[in-house]
Amino acid sequence: MANAATAKKAEAEGDAAPEPRLHASIYETLRRRMITGKIVPGVGLSTRGLALEMGVSQMPVRDALSRLAAEGAVEIRSKRKVEVPPMTAERFTDLLDCRLLLEPEAAVLALPHITPAKLKQLREIDAALDAAMENGDVIGYMECNFEFHFNLYRANDRPTLNRLIEALWLQFGPFMRVVYGRYGTANLVDQHRIALDAIADGDAGALRKAIASDIADGMGLIGRASWAG
Repeated sequence: MANAATAKKAEAEGDAAPEPRLHASIYETLRRRMITGKIVPGVGLSTRGLALEMGVSQMPVRDALSRLAAEGAVEIRSKRKVEVPPMTAERFTDLLDCRLLLEPEAAVLALPHITPAKLKQLREIDAALDAAMENGDVIGYMECNFEFHFNLYRANDRPTLNRLIEALWLQFGPFMRVVYGRYGTANLVDQHRIALDAIADGDAGALRKAIASDIADGMGLIGRASWAG
């Protein structure tokens, strides 16, 4: 998918995307930043600053932030104050329960569609994730973690289910960035490797358990953080 800079460049060259596509590009860019922890709690988002950074007008940025607010990812408190909403014990429990309900099922639904080529791709992503863990590369880890899960889930050809899962990731991604920065990634159990073995064996039960354990491990870090207490 073209990012905001690509869309803006095309517009400037006269070969560009119409306005709705530019708006969609800005929205997807900000959405991806939140999911992978590039936007963190406690740091205000400036419509003007984001627009300048992306080289676009404030209108598509404002539209994107409004859409993210509707998904529960940000709170718009005023024209100049947009923030990630605080985590609470109740919100944490709700997010965890929804993830445990949807994601293991999404993985199992994908299992019959995982080709050898797709399995090889998942192993390569997991190898990159391992390298990020060893190097303490939090952003790299979160990028690879997202790629692993959604390359798996999207094989199920259930776009509505997968979009619902992405909406959950929007709400916890910023907090994962904070806790990984606080606790590091070196001590995390690589549940992905267990999931890969389950996929290779065609074992739906083991895959379901691995994905649930992966969610519990990651969300457990949030659960131990002060804002969820």
